[in-house]
Amino acid sequence: MNDDLQDTSMRARNDKAINLLFNVTPALFEDYHEPILDALRRRSIDAQASLLGDIAHQDVDYIIHATGGPITDFAPFSNARAVLSLWAGVEKIVGNATLTQPLCRMVDDGLRQGMVEWVVGHTLRAHLGMDRYVCQKPLTWEQHVPPLATDRSVTILGLGELGSAAASALVQLGFRVTGWSRSLREVPSVRCLAGMENLPQALAAAEILVGLLPQTPETIDLLNAERLALLPKGSFILNAGRGTLIDDDALIAALDSGQVAQATLDVFRTEPVPSGHPFWSHPGVTISPHVAAATRVASAAENIADNIARAESGTPLMNLVDRTLSY
Repeated sequence: MNDDLQDTSMRARNDKAINLLFNVTPALFEDYHEPILDALRRRSIDAQASLLGDIAHQDVDYIIHATGGPITDFAPFSNARAVLSLWAGVEKIVGNATLTQPLCRMVDDGLRQGMVEWVVGHTLRAHLGMDRYVCQKPLTWEQHVPPLATDRSVTILGLGELGSAAASALVQLGFRVTGWSRSLREVPSVRCLAGMENLPQALAAAEILVGLLPQTPETIDLLNAERLALLPKGSFILNAGRGTLIDDDALIAALDSGQVAQATLDVFRTEPVPSGHPFWSHPGVTISPHVAAATRVASAAENIADNIARAESGTPLMNLVDRTLSY
């Protein structure tokens, strides 16, 4: 807990509890409301949690949001000081024209660590050729010695909080890491590229390509047939950003031709993946059911409580979404 936030959080609310409206499913309400209230109490903030219908619109101070909640019209909540998302992705709410309140996405230690572990684990799986022995189980003595990490190049698309952390972890293992983002970032020991003009260069270096980009109008189908053809032949793709990053048909074609050796996908255009989708049966596709960077209740509750404490003390909110960028 931030001591400065704890000392200053009771700015002007000593006379009443703040009201948290949970725009979530009933199941998520059961999971999250008590941990968030407990985290606020540790910051000396008195709060009460409600679902839609339990509190007058004008009395709502903060809205805790997750996809699937019943509120789609945020206009009546004119006194709400912020909408705080439980998820990192905000593409399903950021374009809502009724949302005039500040919107904050989730970036917390649990989510960051989970993503780093998923990316590192599947990068090493691809790099070491583990599927050959674990999944295919050849019946003959076949020794395929992998290159060292220093001889393997990895490109990460997206150098935000999660991408930068994953890139740093791969650097520590010795991989030659290139990072690409919309605007130039700096990550120690990572070759950082930016802008559409440098995307071909980033893809050309991607023996293993990691997708960690948010969904924006510019990133939908970013990896189409033309750009998949820029990858080194036989490359591996890991996507844990958003399912719309890759054109599904183009990926299947690239797998069939051998341009892409294998794809491990944690995110999809439709979730769960429909039963008849070719991803289920394609031997080159591993389906990871959106588990790469799940929001953990304990760490997320601390993040939400910290942001509310900041707002109550007049401190700028963390992880504020830029509506012009959609993230």
